[in-house]
Amino acid sequence: MDPNSPPASPNVRPFTVGHGDVLRIAVPMMAAYLSTPLVGLVATMVVGQLGEEALIGGVALAAVIFDVIFVSFNFLRAATAGFTAQSLGAGDRVAEQRMLLSGLLIALAGGLLILAVHAPLGRLSLAVLGAEGEVAQAASVYFGWRIWSAPFALVNFVIFGWVIGLGRSISAMVLQTLLNGLNLALSLWWVLGLGWGLAGLALASLAAEAATTLAGLVLIAVRTDRRLWTLPSLPELKRLFSVNSDMMIRSFALLLGLSFFTRQSGTLGIDILAANTILLRFYFFGVAFLDGVATAAEQLAGRAVGARYRPAFDRVIALTTLWGFVFAVLVSLGFLALSGTVIALAAPGPEVARLAYLYLPYAVALPIIGVVAFQMDGVYIGATWSREMRNLMLASLVLYVAACAVLQPLLGNHGLWIALGLFQCARSVAFRWMLPRLATRTMGPASA
Repeated sequence: MDPNSPPASPNVRPFTVGHGDVLRIAVPMMAAYLSTPLVGLVATMVVGQLGEEALIGGVALAAVIFDVIFVSFNFLRAATAGFTAQSLGAGDRVAEQRMLLSGLLIALAGGLLILAVHAPLGRLSLAVLGAEGEVAQAASVYFGWRIWSAPFALVNFVIFGWVIGLGRSISAMVLQTLLNGLNLALSLWWVLGLGWGLAGLALASLAAEAATTLAGLVLIAVRTDRRLWTLPSLPELKRLFSVNSDMMIRSFALLLGLSFFTRQSGTLGIDILAANTILLRFYFFGVAFLDGVATAAEQLAGRAVGARYRPAFDRVIALTTLWGFVFAVLVSLGFLALSGTVIALAAPGPEVARLAYLYLPYAVALPIIGVVAFQMDGVYIGATWSREMRNLMLASLVLYVAACAVLQPLLGNHGLWIALGLFQCARSVAFRWMLPRLATRTMGPASA
């Protein structure tokens, strides 16, 4: 049996999927996800008020370290969401709680391991990033405080995955709003109000993660039946680790692709790097917005796979494709409407602003080009088709790097943006092309 395939369900469990089902998940999750890049923006502004460039650089470098650490464990959210949605579709609460408990134990063990090695990990990471002098000192202060949030952050990945897998989008939005809202409020209070500096900024993240974990555990206690808690069997553990490792590789490939874009931007000069960085802010806000549709696809597709009901699965694909393109067009129009204001505020000089306007069409097009890739990410996560997800992502990354190697020398920054667009297109086409075959393997042929 394929360890990446969902466990067999004894009965088909029909259910219907409508526009309201998609929007009830997508819209609250859009609001929740949009608050995340806002936290990063406000944190940068708060540190900027301290008036020292070294502090901004230190936080930026430490943030890279945390991005790598947390991306390494982001599979906990994805895998938990997929397994939970499938258990919901199969009507198996025992499996739901068993996978939840497994995720929580892995998160706790991973968080404690990070704390155990955090000192050498921090020194090695800063050395790799080339941090020196005041910048290195600032990064060490921020890292040294915020690293204690790791166990809470990893547990929160599991809690968010479980809530999303159950389709409880309002609960997920409340938890995400609590996390980001408390982080923002405490950052302003402890950094600017009490003058705690970078330590205050890091402690705000720690307190917000801990409070969200507490709220999530209360939700788990209310929603679950303690009589149904059981440890997973050996085959279940094998499947769990197989799916988790595949999703971790997939997340690294995506992070590597975006990091590669930034690196290549730097080879074209400081003005190009600054302009591309501004335009990537548009991209990240767009990703946060479209992740709402991806979350709807994740939950509903996973539920259909668990129920072994192909008509519901096909309906999920049709509806999330429709709403994905609707929201992608809205995002692109929003980029055009706000571009003047954002570029004027973010560009440090007229040359960077000119370049940002020159390459703006690529950033505007990316949401529409990549919407199917985001949707398919959700579908594959919900169905736990992790091996195929990993392989297709790696193949798309290779194509992206090869395209960049050819196009950037010929077309400069235009070639770099075209290569990034091809990366999104490759993911969209490859994931969508393999979808019917995987659906038939998992649930049987589509109904006539």
